[in-house]
Amino acid sequence: MKKRATYLLVLIISALFVNVHAQQKTFDKPTFYQVMEKGSVEAVDNQIKLIATTTGINKEAYTGSLQMKKASLVKGASKKLSTFKEGHEKLEAVIKKDNQNAEWRFLRLIIQENAPKILKYKSEIKTDAAFIQSSFKGLSADVQSAVMDYRKHSNTLQALNF
Repeated sequence: MKKRATYLLVLIISALFVNVHAQQKTFDKPTFYQVMEKGSVEAVDNQIKLIATTTGINKEAYTGSLQMKKASLVKGASKKLSTFKEGHEKLEAVIKKDNQNAEWRFLRLIIQENAPKILKYKSEIKTDAAFIQSSFKGLSADVQSAVMDYRKHSNTLQALNF
């Protein structure tokens, strides 16, 4: 009787684990770009946690971008600055390793166009925009869609032809 109850308990726990694991979200770029556009601190934090559990992506590029986005949402000047710097270091390190990646340059462009002037993070806007334009056709459909959506609000990208 005890063996049967133990077996039943293990079976139920296993089924619950499989169900919870199956419901876990996976990283997808459209959701990531929605959070970059208009996410809250909670949405940014959830996306960062999701990225941490995902394999096969460049976690530093996505996490760094989200941290810089989060800097605009948190309270307190010192918290804003430290959050921005942490994300900045991650994204810039990724771009330094692979400066031919148009998606990373697009992420940097988004941040640069929206960063306060006091951060002095605007020096690559024109070169990034030109690179994105020349590399646009090689981007995945999800990133192309994000570029076209962002273009509606971008002073730099609006002037370019895609």
